[in-house]
Amino acid sequence: MAATDLAAVRHLLSELGYEASAEEVARRYRAVTGEERHAAMVAERDGRVLAFLHVFARPAFEKPPEAVVQALVVDSASRGEGIGKALMAAAEAWALQRGFVSMALSSAASRSEAHAFYGALGYERTATSYLMRKHLRF
Repeated sequence: MAATDLAAVRHLLSELGYEASAEEVARRYRAVTGEERHAAMVAERDGRVLAFLHVFARPAFEKPPEAVVQALVVDSASRGEGIGKALMAAAEAWALQRGFVSMALSSAASRSEAHAFYGALGYERTATSYLMRKHLRF
């Protein structure tokens, strides 16, 4: 992924309901790409960004360290063409190159098509949990 892909990635994220300003997406891009424990990837066809993936290395105390797919979005008009599968394979290769033996991800309970996609790639549901968040003000 390059900075020139930011507008397309912003559009892809909005397809899943993740709205952010162009400035905020640029800030997040700089934060992610400035860390060697993170990778941001895009899939393109004819110069057009069709998909985006963010993976990172997660160290932990309570379980072995693993790679985590934080985001995967394929343009709605391009789903079912193997683009997501190719990006997941690239993320798994990234993880293996860094010595990780497992990859994790979370998917909203309402996204049954995504669950089927990940299941077809060999991912299994291993836990059910709640995401809890507190907004902090500075």
